[in-house]
Amino acid sequence: MADQTTTKQTTLHDLLADSPSNWGRWGPNDEVGALNFLTPAEVLRGVQSIKQGKVITIGMAIGSKGGDPVWPGRTPAQRLMTQDKSHYVSGKLSPAAGGLEYADDFVVMFLQGSTQYDALGHTWYGDKIWNGYDATTTTGGLEKASVFPIAQRGIVGRGILLDVARARSKDALDKGEEIHLPDLLDTAKKQGVTIEKHDILLIRTGFLNTFFTQGAAKFYEGFNEAGLSYSKELVQWFYDMEIPALCTDTIANETTVHKETGIVLPLHVALMCNLGVAFNEICDMEELGQSCAEDKQYTFLYAAAPMKFKNATGAPVNPIAIK
Repeated sequence: MADQTTTKQTTLHDLLADSPSNWGRWGPNDEVGALNFLTPAEVLRGVQSIKQGKVITIGMAIGSKGGDPVWPGRTPAQRLMTQDKSHYVSGKLSPAAGGLEYADDFVVMFLQGSTQYDALGHTWYGDKIWNGYDATTTTGGLEKASVFPIAQRGIVGRGILLDVARARSKDALDKGEEIHLPDLLDTAKKQGVTIEKHDILLIRTGFLNTFFTQGAAKFYEGFNEAGLSYSKELVQWFYDMEIPALCTDTIANETTVHKETGIVLPLHVALMCNLGVAFNEICDMEELGQSCAEDKQYTFLYAAAPMKFKNATGAPVNPIAIK
């Protein structure tokens, strides 16, 4: 007789049953979560990391030849010219009084279709988003925990680069290659730097750069990003260290599928939804990684403020590292 037993699919409720939570920690009306850890004292601690006055931006270029890396199902930004010199040459437009001519353009894009910050209400499981707000408040736009309060506040503090790819002597991690808590601690040790409470974590995998070096077709084939992999130990460490923000050079800041359970993006809820950790995704860390490898300075002032879109699930940003 055939075995009628079926294996029960592990759910996020199962996986995170005893996971730590910061809901209510900053009151019932909080919408910025762990960014509350970035007090004025933490901003000044970040300023103390400035040694050279060197500025490096980590926003990914928008409109690259061959397209831009985005989450499957989204499309890259489309920029269109509304007027340029050809309009004046053809006679469609005339110069303004005095002879002024100008070019203009507009863009159509997913708000999370470039380097961006997620709203804390972007993902959830069950019926509650960040801080216990009802998930129905996302209908038609996020009434609560949208990206706007994050944009209004800004994210400034001590950033620390953990160049996992270089620590593994790789240009880029492979598809689905996992990063665990011991890997983060080992990378910091190899770099001669200490991760401190309230540090903004920047993790370089090199993975996003494979979109440009290998091409879009290979990048999306069997899509499963490299990155952090869920574990109870990792989540507890984020909680104990009071990490305010996580930034990576991947589209989703974690492996797409958790190998042990098959769950998609569990850290989006374990860290972002439950702990209020702000997610900065699709960062370009190639210049920063090279700079840190050369001068051995892996800490810096990190500053970012996403665009102030009301009720949005995320917004573009061009973060700055000042060394």
